Amino acid sequence: MSKAPAMLLCASLAGLFGGAAGAETINLTSLDWPPYTGEKLAGQGITSQVVKAVMEKAGHTASFKFLPWQRAVDTARNDATFVGYFPEYADPSSPCLFSAPIGHGLLGFAEQTAKPQTWGTLNDLKSNKIGVVSGYVNTAEFDKMVAAGELKADPASSDEQNLLKLANGRIDLAVVDQNVMQYLLQTSPKLQAVASSLQFNGKALEDKTLHVCFTNSPAGKQALEQFNAALKLVDVEQLSAQAVK
Repeated sequence: MSKAPAMLLCASLAGLFGGAAGAETINLTSLDWPPYTGEKLAGQGITSQVVKAVMEKAGHTASFKFLPWQRAVDTARNDATFVGYFPEYADPSSPCLFSAPIGHGLLGFAEQTAKPQTWGTLNDLKSNKIGVVSGYVNTAEFDKMVAAGELKADPASSDEQNLLKLANGRIDLAVVDQNVMQYLLQTSPKLQAVASSLQFNGKALEDKTLHVCFTNSPAGKQALEQFNAALKLVDVEQLSAQAVK
């Protein structure tokens, strides 16, 4: 490597990690996705606290910028100030450098309590209008069937909006993380009046692991290596449990 590119790389890493030798701050984008992440949540959410603890174990401080999901993804990919975003589901088609798991959540369908759905495979749901959140990865099979037009997906900007649409009968099902659904039904003023009319379907899609998506760049690769090494030294389940208290 020539001297000039080496100097540019060092400058880039310094910008990402606080500008000083030894790298103090790692910048990531995230979204309001309670109880996992959220700017106004205690500790900025369960998963945010896990990421912070791992970064501290690696000798760094984590700083988060909370944005609507698609902006969080685009900003992390296009703004060199950031080295990645979280939380993200593992996706083989993504350009992400995925960290080891930092948590998990059961992904399935919200449904109307008065109209429970029984299904064996996704083919059984072809007649349903299914709410999804724009930009979210779901499961490989579900997303493939949506892309092929085999499932009727109705996009919304948030899980809260999807649950409202479901309660009002505008959709038949809504893809949602069980923990997110429970949190929203318990805390959202908009959902308070309809909470009792919604439930999580008895058959889950998948128990999804959560990850930090680091950018596929020299800075992202370095951050990934440090993060994964530190992650081996912490108990994610214990950290998550402590964050809930």
